[in-house]
Amino acid sequence: MNASRGGIAVNTRILAHELTGVQRYTREVLRHLPQEVETVAPRQWASGPKGHAWEQLVLPTMLGGRVLWSPSNTGPLAVRRQVVTCHDISQLDDPGSLRRTFASWYQFLLPRLYPRAAAIIAISDFTRQRIIEVLRIDPAKIHVIPHGVGEAFSPRPPDECAAIREQFGLPERFVLTLGSLQPRKNLARLVEAWQRLPACTRDGCALAIAGEAGAGQVFKTLALPELPPDIRLLGRVPDEGLPALMSAATVFAHPSFYEGFGLPPLEAMACETPVIAGNHTSLPEVVGDAGILFDPFDVDAIAAAIASLLDDEERARRLAVAGRTRASAFTWQRTATEVLDVLNTTAVA
Repeated sequence: MNASRGGIAVNTRILAHELTGVQRYTREVLRHLPQEVETVAPRQWASGPKGHAWEQLVLPTMLGGRVLWSPSNTGPLAVRRQVVTCHDISQLDDPGSLRRTFASWYQFLLPRLYPRAAAIIAISDFTRQRIIEVLRIDPAKIHVIPHGVGEAFSPRPPDECAAIREQFGLPERFVLTLGSLQPRKNLARLVEAWQRLPACTRDGCALAIAGEAGAGQVFKTLALPELPPDIRLLGRVPDEGLPALMSAATVFAHPSFYEGFGLPPLEAMACETPVIAGNHTSLPEVVGDAGILFDPFDVDAIAAAIASLLDDEERARRLAVAGRTRASAFTWQRTATEVLDVLNTTAVA
């Protein structure tokens, strides 16, 4: 580990929450850190105000001189020997799409926490630039360390793909998207784009929406009287089922217009599924030239991107291979090694 002055502690309060990108990041990096790195969490898991109170008032008393890594955007104001991972600053960039109390807390905390922290890890160049522009943080103390891809995300064999299609009642060819009903995920425009596709392109295909979105929520959000038969709501897919589902998909669509990183398209690329994604914020950094980028605010552009792969199997194959090659450069071991380097540097400073 090579850290001195008491070692390293990790603030794992976030692991009490349901698994999302931030929790996965924390879990995966921890798996690849040395055993000497110790986790610190509430004795009884607490979320919301109780969790924030523990983080601000109790956590600082538990460190015993160790440097603290807070991997999920927030951390205690009283601790200066701290490295904070910032996934995005959507709470400042787009507060209207979040719960008011949630956004208000971050609007109070981040402008005070980030200047105090010894170092900040940003998960993309986009996030780093937003921290600099919005919070006026010294660029020298911000380190860009991207996410990695789990070893499970690789092309699954045909029998696994067939089994996952049967499980969810999906046809041989389908477009998959993974996300939530947050406005920035842009689900409404994706559905509208799907409905604009020519009948010959959609014939025998489906648009599969995986995530927490329930039918009633989708109807309300998209103003649909009923869901068309070629749009399937899969609900929350267990983590262990995602590699097979992504491998089985004909195209993976990620139309979000705001992402701190964008892990799902990278995981789909690792499964050798061609990816289309929005060309805003961090997604061009992730997808590069190994996928098709489109204007996420242009419904016709989204439709054209989908059609370009459904109608051109050779192009889809080329992008599938290119995507897997690109994704192979992103590993959690690399992420953890670079995180540990920042922590060690902070610990001996």
